[in-house]
Amino acid sequence: MKKKISELIASKYFSFFVTVILFAILYGVGIGMYKGFMKPQVFLNLFIDNAALIIVTIGITFTLLIGGIDLSVGAVLALTCMVLAWLLANTGISVFAAIALVLLMGTAFGAIQGYLIAKFDLQPFIITLAGMLFCRGMTAVISRETINITNPTFVAMADFRLSVGAGFVSMGVIIAIIALIVAAVVLGFTRFGRNIYALGGSESSASLMGLPVFRTKVSVYTISGFCSALGGIAYALMMLTGYNLHGMGMEMDAIASSVIGGTLLTGGVGFIPGALFGVLIQGVILTFISFQGTLSAWWTKIVVGALLCVFIIMQAFITEHKSKLTAKSSLEENS
Repeated sequence: MKKKISELIASKYFSFFVTVILFAILYGVGIGMYKGFMKPQVFLNLFIDNAALIIVTIGITFTLLIGGIDLSVGAVLALTCMVLAWLLANTGISVFAAIALVLLMGTAFGAIQGYLIAKFDLQPFIITLAGMLFCRGMTAVISRETINITNPTFVAMADFRLSVGAGFVSMGVIIAIIALIVAAVVLGFTRFGRNIYALGGSESSASLMGLPVFRTKVSVYTISGFCSALGGIAYALMMLTGYNLHGMGMEMDAIASSVIGGTLLTGGVGFIPGALFGVLIQGVILTFISFQGTLSAWWTKIVVGALLCVFIIMQAFITEHKSKLTAKSSLEENS
Protein backbone atom coordinates (compact mmCIF):
# COMPACT_ATOMS: atom_id res chain seq x y z
CA MET A 1 0.00 0.00 0.00
CA LYS A 2 2.79 2.41 0.96
CA LYS A 3 4.59 1.60 -2.29
CA LYS A 4 1.45 2.31 -4.35
CA ILE A 5 0.96 5.68 -2.65
CA SER A 6 4.62 6.50 -3.27
CA GLU A 7 4.27 5.60 -6.96
CA LEU A 8 1.08 7.69 -7.20
CA ILE A 9 2.81 10.77 -5.78
CA ALA A 10 5.75 10.25 -8.14
CA SER A 11 3.42 9.95 -11.12
CA LYS A 12 3.48 12.81 -13.62
CA TYR A 13 -0.33 12.83 -13.42
CA PHE A 14 -0.46 13.50 -9.66
CA SER A 15 -0.65 17.33 -9.90
CA PHE A 16 -3.33 17.04 -12.57
CA PHE A 17 -5.46 14.77 -10.38
CA VAL A 18 -5.09 17.20 -7.46
CA THR A 19 -6.24 20.06 -9.71
CA VAL A 20 -9.32 18.18 -10.93
CA ILE A 21 -10.25 17.19 -7.37
CA LEU A 22 -9.78 20.79 -6.20
CA PHE A 23 -12.05 22.07 -8.99
CA ALA A 24 -14.71 19.47 -8.12
CA ILE A 25 -14.57 20.43 -4.42
CA LEU A 26 -14.82 24.17 -5.16
CA TYR A 27 -17.73 23.67 -7.54
CA GLY A 28 -19.46 21.34 -5.06
CA VAL A 29 -19.08 23.90 -2.27
CA GLY A 30 -20.57 26.55 -4.57
CA ILE A 31 -23.59 24.35 -5.28
CA GLY A 32 -24.04 23.78 -1.55
CA MET A 33 -23.71 27.46 -0.62
CA TYR A 34 -25.56 29.34 -3.36
CA LYS A 35 -28.93 28.75 -4.95
CA GLY A 36 -28.61 28.71 -8.72
CA PHE A 37 -24.93 27.74 -8.73
CA MET A 38 -25.77 24.35 -10.24
CA LYS A 39 -27.57 25.83 -13.26
CA PRO A 40 -25.94 24.59 -16.50
CA GLN A 41 -25.41 28.15 -17.73
CA VAL A 42 -23.36 29.02 -14.64
CA PHE A 43 -20.94 26.23 -15.57
CA LEU A 44 -20.90 27.22 -19.24
CA ASN A 45 -20.20 30.83 -18.23
CA LEU A 46 -16.86 29.63 -16.84
CA PHE A 47 -15.87 28.93 -20.45
CA ILE A 48 -17.55 32.03 -21.93
CA ASP A 49 -15.90 34.45 -19.49
CA ASN A 50 -12.48 32.79 -19.73
CA ALA A 51 -12.28 31.76 -23.41
CA ALA A 52 -9.43 34.18 -24.17
CA LEU A 53 -7.50 33.13 -21.05
CA ILE A 54 -7.89 29.45 -21.97
CA ILE A 55 -6.36 30.07 -25.40
CA VAL A 56 -3.51 32.19 -24.02
CA THR A 57 -2.82 29.55 -21.33
CA ILE A 58 -2.47 26.91 -24.04
CA GLY A 59 0.29 28.93 -25.68
CA ILE A 60 2.12 29.67 -22.44
CA THR A 61 1.94 25.99 -21.46
CA PHE A 62 3.97 25.13 -24.56
CA THR A 63 6.71 27.54 -23.45
CA LEU A 64 6.69 26.29 -19.86
CA LEU A 65 7.01 22.70 -21.08
CA ILE A 66 10.44 23.46 -22.56
CA GLY A 67 11.50 25.30 -19.40
CA GLY A 68 10.88 28.72 -20.93
CA ILE A 69 8.35 31.47 -20.34
CA ASP A 70 6.46 34.09 -22.35
CA LEU A 71 5.62 37.36 -20.60
CA SER A 72 4.40 39.05 -23.79
CA VAL A 73 1.11 37.15 -24.18
CA GLY A 74 -1.15 39.76 -22.55
CA ALA A 75 0.42 42.59 -24.52
CA VAL A 76 0.16 40.66 -27.80
CA LEU A 77 -3.52 40.05 -26.99
CA ALA A 78 -4.04 43.79 -26.44
CA LEU A 79 -2.19 44.69 -29.65
CA THR A 80 -4.30 42.15 -31.56
CA CYS A 81 -7.53 43.71 -30.26
CA MET A 82 -6.29 47.22 -31.08
CA VAL A 83 -5.05 46.42 -34.59
CA LEU A 84 -8.22 44.46 -35.37
CA ALA A 85 -10.43 47.31 -34.13
CA TRP A 86 -8.38 49.91 -36.05
CA LEU A 87 -8.48 47.92 -39.27
CA LEU A 88 -12.23 47.40 -39.08
CA ALA A 89 -12.85 51.06 -38.20
CA ASN A 90 -10.49 52.75 -40.64
CA THR A 91 -10.15 50.49 -43.68
CA GLY A 92 -12.48 48.68 -46.02
CA ILE A 93 -10.82 45.34 -45.33
CA SER A 94 -13.08 42.36 -44.71
CA VAL A 95 -13.42 40.85 -41.23
CA PHE A 96 -11.77 37.58 -42.21
CA ALA A 97 -8.84 39.34 -43.90
CA ALA A 98 -8.36 41.46 -40.76
CA ILE A 99 -8.45 38.34 -38.57
CA ALA A 100 -5.91 36.63 -40.83
CA LEU A 101 -3.60 39.67 -40.63
CA VAL A 102 -3.63 39.88 -36.82
CA LEU A 103 -3.08 36.12 -36.54
CA LEU A 104 -0.11 36.43 -38.88
CA MET A 105 1.17 39.37 -36.83
CA GLY A 106 1.02 37.43 -33.56
CA THR A 107 2.57 34.34 -35.10
CA ALA A 108 5.43 36.34 -36.64
CA PHE A 109 6.07 38.16 -33.37
CA GLY A 110 6.26 34.86 -31.48
CA ALA A 111 8.61 33.43 -34.12
CA ILE A 112 10.95 36.44 -33.83
CA GLN A 113 11.09 36.08 -30.06
CA GLY A 114 11.73 32.36 -30.38
CA TYR A 115 14.49 32.92 -32.94
CA LEU A 116 16.28 35.45 -30.71
CA ILE A 117 16.04 33.13 -27.69
CA ALA A 118 17.22 30.04 -29.56
CA LYS A 119 19.83 31.63 -31.85
CA PHE A 120 21.65 33.69 -29.23
CA ASP A 121 20.84 31.53 -26.20
CA LEU A 122 19.15 34.45 -24.45
CA GLN A 123 16.97 34.29 -21.34
CA PRO A 124 13.28 33.96 -22.34
CA PHE A 125 12.32 36.14 -19.39
CA ILE A 126 14.28 39.12 -20.73
CA ILE A 127 13.32 38.73 -24.41
CA THR A 128 9.61 38.26 -23.72
CA LEU A 129 9.64 41.10 -21.19
CA ALA A 130 11.04 43.34 -23.93
CA GLY A 131 8.36 41.96 -26.25
CA MET A 132 5.68 42.77 -23.69
CA LEU A 133 6.86 46.38 -23.38
CA PHE A 134 7.13 46.76 -27.16
CA CYS A 135 3.61 45.46 -27.84
CA ARG A 136 2.04 47.41 -25.01
CA GLY A 137 3.76 50.56 -26.27
CA MET A 138 2.66 49.94 -29.87
CA THR A 139 -0.92 49.50 -28.68
CA ALA A 140 -0.81 52.96 -27.08
CA VAL A 141 0.83 54.43 -30.20
CA ILE A 142 -2.10 53.25 -32.34
CA SER A 143 -4.59 54.83 -29.94
CA ARG A 144 -4.83 55.77 -26.29
CA GLU A 145 -8.59 55.86 -26.61
CA THR A 146 -10.98 52.95 -26.92
CA ILE A 147 -11.80 51.96 -30.50
CA ASN A 148 -15.24 50.38 -30.71
CA ILE A 149 -15.83 47.53 -33.13
CA THR A 150 -19.10 48.14 -34.97
CA ASN A 151 -18.53 46.04 -38.08
CA PRO A 152 -21.84 44.15 -38.63
CA THR A 153 -20.15 40.84 -39.50
CA PHE A 154 -17.90 40.90 -36.45
CA VAL A 155 -20.78 41.95 -34.19
CA ALA A 156 -22.85 39.07 -35.57
CA MET A 157 -19.97 36.70 -34.74
CA ALA A 158 -19.85 38.14 -31.22
CA ASP A 159 -23.61 37.67 -30.80
CA PHE A 160 -23.54 34.06 -32.05
CA ARG A 161 -24.75 31.51 -29.51
CA LEU A 162 -24.56 27.73 -29.80
CA SER A 163 -27.11 25.85 -27.70
CA VAL A 164 -25.62 23.25 -25.36
CA GLY A 165 -28.32 21.42 -23.44
CA ALA A 166 -30.15 23.96 -21.29
CA GLY A 167 -27.50 26.63 -21.89
CA PHE A 168 -25.36 28.14 -24.62
CA VAL A 169 -21.77 28.99 -25.49
CA SER A 170 -20.26 31.83 -27.51
CA MET A 171 -18.01 31.86 -30.56
CA GLY A 172 -15.02 32.43 -28.29
CA VAL A 173 -15.71 29.16 -26.47
CA ILE A 174 -15.88 27.26 -29.75
CA ILE A 175 -12.50 28.69 -30.75
CA ALA A 176 -11.06 27.80 -27.32
CA ILE A 177 -12.34 24.21 -27.45
CA ILE A 178 -10.90 23.67 -30.94
CA ALA A 179 -7.56 25.10 -29.76
CA LEU A 180 -7.60 22.78 -26.72
CA ILE A 181 -8.24 19.69 -28.84
CA VAL A 182 -5.55 20.57 -31.39
CA ALA A 183 -2.98 21.35 -28.66
CA ALA A 184 -3.76 18.13 -26.76
CA VAL A 185 -3.34 16.07 -29.93
CA VAL A 186 -0.08 17.83 -30.86
CA LEU A 187 1.46 17.30 -27.42
CA GLY A 188 0.16 13.80 -26.89
CA PHE A 189 0.35 12.11 -30.28
CA THR A 190 2.99 13.78 -32.47
CA ARG A 191 6.78 13.68 -32.76
CA PHE A 192 6.84 17.43 -32.23
CA GLY A 193 5.04 16.96 -28.91
CA ARG A 194 7.55 14.33 -27.80
CA ASN A 195 10.39 16.68 -28.76
CA ILE A 196 8.88 19.38 -26.54
CA TYR A 197 8.74 17.08 -23.52
CA ALA A 198 12.26 15.80 -24.22
CA LEU A 199 13.61 19.35 -24.51
CA GLY A 200 11.92 20.31 -21.25
CA GLY A 201 13.30 17.27 -19.49
CA SER A 202 16.90 18.02 -20.48
CA GLU A 203 18.06 20.26 -23.32
CA SER A 204 21.56 18.73 -23.33
CA SER A 205 20.15 15.19 -23.53
CA ALA A 206 17.78 16.26 -26.33
CA SER A 207 20.76 17.65 -28.27
CA LEU A 208 22.76 14.47 -27.78
CA MET A 209 19.78 12.46 -29.03
CA GLY A 210 19.84 14.49 -32.24
CA LEU A 211 16.50 16.19 -31.66
CA PRO A 212 15.90 19.53 -33.46
CA VAL A 213 16.35 21.76 -30.40
CA PHE A 214 16.61 25.06 -32.29
CA ARG A 215 13.57 24.38 -34.49
CA THR A 216 11.51 23.16 -31.54
CA LYS A 217 12.27 26.27 -29.47
CA VAL A 218 11.35 28.62 -32.30
CA SER A 219 8.18 26.63 -33.03
CA VAL A 220 7.08 26.72 -29.39
CA TYR A 221 7.30 30.51 -29.18
CA THR A 222 5.63 30.78 -32.58
CA ILE A 223 2.72 28.76 -31.19
CA SER A 224 2.60 31.00 -28.13
CA GLY A 225 2.43 34.09 -30.35
CA PHE A 226 -0.32 32.53 -32.46
CA CYS A 227 -2.33 31.59 -29.35
CA SER A 228 -1.94 35.12 -27.96
CA ALA A 229 -3.32 36.57 -31.19
CA LEU A 230 -6.11 33.98 -31.29
CA GLY A 231 -6.90 34.82 -27.66
CA GLY A 232 -7.01 38.48 -28.72
CA ILE A 233 -9.68 37.65 -31.30
CA ALA A 234 -11.72 35.80 -28.66
CA TYR A 235 -11.27 38.78 -26.31
CA ALA A 236 -12.37 41.20 -29.02
CA LEU A 237 -15.47 39.07 -29.63
CA MET A 238 -16.35 39.49 -25.96
CA MET A 239 -15.43 43.17 -25.51
CA LEU A 240 -16.04 44.52 -29.05
CA THR A 241 -13.31 47.11 -28.45
CA GLY A 242 -9.63 47.75 -28.88
CA TYR A 243 -7.99 49.32 -25.82
CA ASN A 244 -4.37 49.64 -24.77
CA LEU A 245 -5.05 48.24 -21.28
CA HIS A 246 -6.75 45.05 -22.45
CA GLY A 247 -5.11 41.90 -21.09
CA MET A 248 -3.19 43.64 -18.30
CA GLY A 249 -1.73 40.93 -16.06
CA MET A 250 -3.09 38.12 -18.22
CA GLU A 251 0.38 36.63 -18.59
CA MET A 252 0.44 36.07 -14.81
CA ASP A 253 -3.05 34.55 -14.86
CA ALA A 254 -2.00 32.22 -17.68
CA ILE A 255 1.19 31.11 -15.91
CA ALA A 256 -0.73 30.56 -12.68
CA SER A 257 -3.41 28.53 -14.49
CA SER A 258 -0.83 26.35 -16.20
CA VAL A 259 1.11 25.71 -12.98
CA ILE A 260 -2.05 25.01 -10.96
CA GLY A 261 -2.99 22.64 -13.79
CA GLY A 262 0.16 20.59 -13.18
CA THR A 263 2.80 22.12 -15.47
CA LEU A 264 6.26 22.09 -13.92
CA LEU A 265 8.06 25.43 -14.10
CA THR A 266 11.28 23.54 -14.77
CA GLY A 267 9.73 21.96 -17.88
CA GLY A 268 9.09 18.44 -19.08
CA VAL A 269 5.76 17.82 -17.33
CA GLY A 270 2.37 19.32 -18.13
CA PHE A 271 -0.97 18.64 -19.76
CA ILE A 272 -3.40 20.77 -21.73
CA PRO A 273 -6.44 19.43 -19.80
CA GLY A 274 -4.68 20.44 -16.59
CA ALA A 275 -4.17 23.97 -17.91
CA LEU A 276 -7.90 24.10 -18.69
CA PHE A 277 -8.82 23.12 -15.15
CA GLY A 278 -6.36 25.71 -13.84
CA VAL A 279 -8.30 28.39 -15.71
CA LEU A 280 -11.66 26.97 -14.57
CA ILE A 281 -10.54 27.12 -10.92
CA GLN A 282 -9.92 30.85 -11.33
CA GLY A 283 -13.34 31.12 -12.96
CA VAL A 284 -15.04 29.27 -10.09
CA ILE A 285 -13.42 31.57 -7.52
CA LEU A 286 -14.64 34.64 -9.45
CA THR A 287 -18.12 33.08 -9.66
CA PHE A 288 -18.08 32.59 -5.88
CA ILE A 289 -17.34 36.28 -5.47
CA SER A 290 -20.08 37.22 -7.93
CA PHE A 291 -22.69 35.13 -6.10
CA GLN A 292 -21.51 36.40 -2.70
CA GLY A 293 -22.00 39.98 -3.87
CA THR A 294 -19.95 41.94 -1.33
CA LEU A 295 -16.37 40.79 -1.95
CA SER A 296 -13.96 42.51 -4.34
CA ALA A 297 -12.82 40.70 -7.49
CA TRP A 298 -9.28 41.17 -6.18
CA TRP A 299 -9.94 38.25 -3.84
CA THR A 300 -9.58 36.06 -6.94
CA LYS A 301 -5.95 37.21 -7.23
CA ILE A 302 -5.36 36.60 -3.52
CA VAL A 303 -6.75 33.05 -3.59
CA VAL A 304 -5.02 32.18 -6.88
CA GLY A 305 -1.73 33.51 -5.48
CA ALA A 306 -2.11 31.30 -2.42
CA LEU A 307 -2.98 28.28 -4.59
CA LEU A 308 0.01 28.98 -6.82
CA CYS A 309 2.34 28.92 -3.81
CA VAL A 310 0.78 25.65 -2.62
CA PHE A 311 1.18 24.01 -6.02
CA ILE A 312 4.79 25.18 -6.42
CA ILE A 313 5.60 23.72 -2.99
CA MET A 314 3.79 20.53 -3.99
CA GLN A 315 5.83 20.37 -7.21
CA ALA A 316 9.06 20.70 -5.22
CA PHE A 317 7.89 17.92 -2.91
CA ILE A 318 6.99 15.66 -5.86
CA THR A 319 10.35 16.32 -7.56
CA GLU A 320 12.22 15.49 -4.35
CA HIS A 321 10.10 12.37 -3.87
CA LYS A 322 10.85 11.23 -7.43
CA SER A 323 14.58 11.71 -6.87
CA LYS A 324 14.51 9.64 -3.71
CA LEU A 325 12.43 6.93 -5.41
CA THR A 326 14.84 6.81 -8.37
CA ALA A 327 17.86 6.63 -6.07
CA LYS A 328 16.23 3.85 -4.05
CA SER A 329 15.43 1.86 -7.21
CA SER A 330 19.04 2.23 -8.40
CA LEU A 331 20.38 0.96 -5.09
CA GLU A 332 18.04 -2.04 -5.17
CA GLU A 333 19.10 -2.90 -8.73
CA ASN A 334 22.83 -2.62 -7.88
CA SER A 335 22.46 -4.75 -4.81
